Amino acid sequence: MSINYNDKIPNNVNLANDRKLQRALEHWQPHFLKWWDEQGPKDYQSNDVYLRTAVGVDAKGWASYGHVKMPDYRWGIFLADQMPERKIGFGDHFGEPVWQQVPGELRSQFRRIIVTQGDTEPASVEQQRLLGLTCPSLYDLRNLFQVNVEEGRHLWAMVYLLHCYFGRDGREEAEELLARHSGDTDNPRILGTFNEPISDWLSFFMFTYFTDRDGKFQLKSLSESAFDPLARTCRFMLTEEAHHMFVGETGVGRVIKRSLEVMKETGTDDPSIIRKNGAVDLVTIQKYLNFWFSSSLDLFGSEISSNAASSFASGIKGRPDEGRYEDHICNDATYDIDTPEGTEQVSLRNAMNDVTREAYVKDCEIGIKRWNMMIKRANFDITLTLPSTRFHRTIGSWANVPTEPSGKSISQTEYKNGILSWLPTEQDRAFIRSLMQRVVEPGKMAGWIAPPDRGINNNPVDYEYVRLK
Repeated sequence: MSINYNDKIPNNVNLANDRKLQRALEHWQPHFLKWWDEQGPKDYQSNDVYLRTAVGVDAKGWASYGHVKMPDYRWGIFLADQMPERKIGFGDHFGEPVWQQVPGELRSQFRRIIVTQGDTEPASVEQQRLLGLTCPSLYDLRNLFQVNVEEGRHLWAMVYLLHCYFGRDGREEAEELLARHSGDTDNPRILGTFNEPISDWLSFFMFTYFTDRDGKFQLKSLSESAFDPLARTCRFMLTEEAHHMFVGETGVGRVIKRSLEVMKETGTDDPSIIRKNGAVDLVTIQKYLNFWFSSSLDLFGSEISSNAASSFASGIKGRPDEGRYEDHICNDATYDIDTPEGTEQVSLRNAMNDVTREAYVKDCEIGIKRWNMMIKRANFDITLTLPSTRFHRTIGSWANVPTEPSGKSISQTEYKNGILSWLPTEQDRAFIRSLMQRVVEPGKMAGWIAPPDRGINNNPVDYEYVRLK
């Protein structure tokens, strides 16, 4: 379905026929624009940026490209096409028709999960607010802004659901989504990872690779929901989310590529020499990888969770790609959970967070393999690895249990001594920040990152993706 961009709020949900809802969202819109001006990308609001904009929800040809000022970007409400005769695919209501309204007994659970998802979207924009000031190229600057405007649109998607299906409570929650701020001492974002500062581009690339990948799996789980408007909303959001992970994987890959070039030029993999030559050593890249991967693992919740069991049973949230499983009810199935006391066999329903986390870890490994192939082709005997899911956890069975990245349990003293070599130190972060020099000449790149293989939408790499004049 195409989208009417003449509407004040572009949408494919027939908003014009619901005047009460339209007025409520039009009341929220200026608050959103005020938030964008105050918390969105700093110092670039008046520049023309080469952005893609959704013009339909069909997987083919769904977006158009063109220069637009970010405050003029047409954020809107887009749901994937309805699937006729769609049935609930899991849980106690398996096989029943999906719901077009939220069942009364599940309102609070649905509202909580929509608010939590919605809260992550503006949080990441706030985390990345200052990155444009140290962009390594116009190509990267544009990709940052593309991620930002799409996170803004994903906020709109959740706000629509809150306004449309949750009455006054939903409207109040929508206001709160703009009142909380990433890292705020008094009113922080709901999930810890979204309060972490992102003050450099290596963190941004790691965030978009690991944390946005968590977003992918959360959206895949919600796209199975028995509440059809939520499922349709998340199916379309997944179309946009793929670009965010592309930015992360290729961004980290380009940092590694430049590091390998310097390693070849200098004939060494000595981190101090690589740093002296203005590149990021692979030891530091591994530390950043350890930090963002372990932080993102916590977003899935506890390994053993009655809330996860309830969400599955009730039809709120399924497993990613639920259709590939044989048992969609899971009443009698069990699952082995790794705990500090040993393997614990629990009801599969109680282990749904860990089922999703396991799929996430496998997906993360794909990019790691590609990066390691680059290193191998450059003839260096270094391997990047994902740390154990036990390492550096603050939620779940392994929360605050001292382990090495290998997963081996150690003493608190050993952990305290080892953490400096496993996670970025303040000195590491200071070095990375020292590399962050703004480069905005078309086609030019900062010295710590290699150029991309190709430009955006068949444009050359040296295209003027952001007009600074």
